[in-house]
Amino acid sequence: MDMKKLVLLTVVLTVIMSCGSGDRGELVGVQGKRWHPEKPYGMTLVPGGSFIMGKADDDLAGIQDAPSKTVTVRAFYMDETEITNGEYRQFVNWVRDSIIRTRLANLADEVGKTPEDGGIGEFAYTDADTASMTVYEKYMLDNYSGLGPTGNEGRKLNKRVDLIYDQAEYPDELYTEVMDSMHIPLEESYNGQRTWDVNKFKFQYTYLDIQKAAKNKNLKRSDVIVQEEVMVYPDTTAWIRDFSYSYNEPMHNDYFWHDAYGEYPVVGVSWKQANAFCQWRTLYKNAYQKDKKRQYVNSFRLPSEAEWEYAARGGLQAATFPWGGPYAKDDRGCFLANFKPLRGDYAADQALYTVEAKSYEPNDYNLYNMAGNVAEWVYSSYDPASYEYSSSINPIVNDNSNQRKVVRGGSWKDVAYFLQVSSRDYEYADSARSYIGFRTVQDYMGTDITGNSGR
Repeated sequence: MDMKKLVLLTVVLTVIMSCGSGDRGELVGVQGKRWHPEKPYGMTLVPGGSFIMGKADDDLAGIQDAPSKTVTVRAFYMDETEITNGEYRQFVNWVRDSIIRTRLANLADEVGKTPEDGGIGEFAYTDADTASMTVYEKYMLDNYSGLGPTGNEGRKLNKRVDLIYDQAEYPDELYTEVMDSMHIPLEESYNGQRTWDVNKFKFQYTYLDIQKAAKNKNLKRSDVIVQEEVMVYPDTTAWIRDFSYSYNEPMHNDYFWHDAYGEYPVVGVSWKQANAFCQWRTLYKNAYQKDKKRQYVNSFRLPSEAEWEYAARGGLQAATFPWGGPYAKDDRGCFLANFKPLRGDYAADQALYTVEAKSYEPNDYNLYNMAGNVAEWVYSSYDPASYEYSSSINPIVNDNSNQRKVVRGGSWKDVAYFLQVSSRDYEYADSARSYIGFRTVQDYMGTDITGNSGR
């Protein structure tokens, strides 16, 4: 009798538990939140598909580094324009402000100042007031603070208080001391102007070297975590160094920081800086996602060489230029891009240097200036034979030991050959040029989207 009651009780409990879960005891999988792909601001969706990559006609330059090959790429988002000065300044300013806040918090910690003390104390680490911390924050502080090189890794900055830039409104001498340390020394200033010491604008980030981890499964996770530190301010002296015996001082002095050039593509940025920007953009967006309790977005990154060429073609097979071709003029005799036409007549296309990032007509994927204006960094390393051995699906060749990185699209100082969607060029990863910029991509997540690349 007791055994029957036990069996009956077990059955009842099983039924109750099954009904309570709502799955009727079936294998329905873990039900997460419904995913709705969100088009990133300023980007366009490039549908996945196949295309013939490489030279579609005679290789007149005889480089023989781009033989034709059928390649397939997955869908991705891509910036409609090159990254502009205004957009890159957002990155630079964020890095600058983060460094200032860290220095303020460190000094406040050193002298024992808290928000109640006012002045620099308002910028103390948020854990200065342990009473307002969550249980998790208190646990992390007790168990992980002091483990890094400075002892302050992981501590949260107080970003609720605005930084003060007006010297007349500095709250105290300690605040003044920190701000003074971020400017060039007084003896190095001229004309009464003390500018920021941009050598201190450094962005630190870490990433997982997945390729290395996949090739050696015996490595520990710590062995494949790479830490980078990159100076983020563009090298404005590129305008002088790139052109000997040429007067380009106005571009050096004004191009990056002046509002007149805010919508122009950023230049003087190395491949390493472009990658750092991608890391920051991902961090910045996901900080917002976390605050709004939304799922994280995919990483922003530089496009592969195949993705760049596929996007530049805009769905046109065997085209010479993003608009088709084979000519760089339309039927009215107007140039279709910003480059160096007519045996070196820079002004013939209505521009001497760069033009605004959203200039000329976009291609069929709504991408502007995929030919001309500024050449663009891609993630791939340059190898003349890479088309021969790279995969035919989502191909990429990036060798960390090869510092020659591919640039695509040609620029305002290039002849039409380099504007062709199939033309390849390269520069070294730590080099910055007055004619090289970049744009970013983000992998598309969700239902597969395939374009008709057979037009």
